[in-house]
Amino acid sequence: MRVYVYFVGKPRDANARAMSEEYVKRTTRYFACEMREVNPAKFDAWMRHPAAMKIVLDAAGRAFDSVAFAELLSKSEMQGRDIVFLIGGYEGPPAAWIARADMLLSLSPLTFPHELARVILTEQIYRAAAGMRGHPYPH
Repeated sequence: MRVYVYFVGKPRDANARAMSEEYVKRTTRYFACEMREVNPAKFDAWMRHPAAMKIVLDAAGRAFDSVAFAELLSKSEMQGRDIVFLIGGYEGPPAAWIARADMLLSLSPLTFPHELARVILTEQIYRAAAGMRGHPYPH
């Protein structure tokens, strides 16, 4: 399984960028994970990753606790299916992403800047990966 985190918008906050990059780096100890900025007008996750599960972050999405989120990743790994997370910019995710998503995911009922959403998401991916491999990172 590979995990991809695609986001819209330039990472302006160096601290938030460094934190999310650190969690991605830690995650690669357990499985392949990468993160990059995309332009939704030029990027189609459905064409690039046709067999992957596409999860769009959206306030109206399904909320998971850390254990259920880890179970989602574990199930995907057992199926041999990649996961693509898509984070919209300041206006939220593009409507086309929402319409085509396999799942909408809400990180919280609160609204976060997209840079902070990346930190929270990448930390949860790392937490799930560590737990899946028996590391004592708490749920």
